[in-house]
Amino acid sequence: MTFRERLRALPAFARPGLPVLDTEAVPPTPHELFVTWISEAIDAGVLAPQAAILSTADAAGHVHARTLLLKDVTADGWWFASQSTGPKGRDLAANPHAAMTFFWPELGRQVKVTGSAASAGPEASRADFLARSDVSRAAGLVNHQSEPLASLAEYERAFAEALRAVTADPELAAPDWTAYILTPTEVEFWQAPDDGPHTRLRYRAEADGWATGLMWP
Repeated sequence: MTFRERLRALPAFARPGLPVLDTEAVPPTPHELFVTWISEAIDAGVLAPQAAILSTADAAGHVHARTLLLKDVTADGWWFASQSTGPKGRDLAANPHAAMTFFWPELGRQVKVTGSAASAGPEASRADFLARSDVSRAAGLVNHQSEPLASLAEYERAFAEALRAVTADPELAAPDWTAYILTPTEVEFWQAPDDGPHTRLRYRAEADGWATGLMWP
């Protein structure tokens, strides 16, 4: 069997027991449905259901993607955090358009959030940083994200120094740490079926609220 044949032989999502998306009974806002879906993913034991692919693009249109962790969902949008001086922050400073994609294969579900990301402000950013573990804060203080690294030993030395600093000062925060809010213009919910075509439901932001509609599979 060739690699191509092996891939094509893998089963798709259609299997008994998947949830059903009742498109006639969805809440008026996408964040409400999202909270329901991610709560069901947590209850189902999905590994890291808060993990998402954040897609950004720089000023030249070069697209970058990486996995990060969702920090909150409110009526304002989807929250995440990173260094403003790192690749994500530089992309968003040049081009605020972004998307987050959540994938929960155990439930046959995907959610795509598309919109613009902006800083939640210095107070929220500092609070996010200080709420993290000492290990996470130390990693944030090292502040050379995605730069070339000569050796693991070099990183271990820098991390150990940062860990000593945050342990000694619980109020120490990285100055470039930024909490971001992705304010959506569109949110798509995708549900695989037990049998048959999958269901796609889209929320689209309008001046007076949200419009919902189905999309062709």
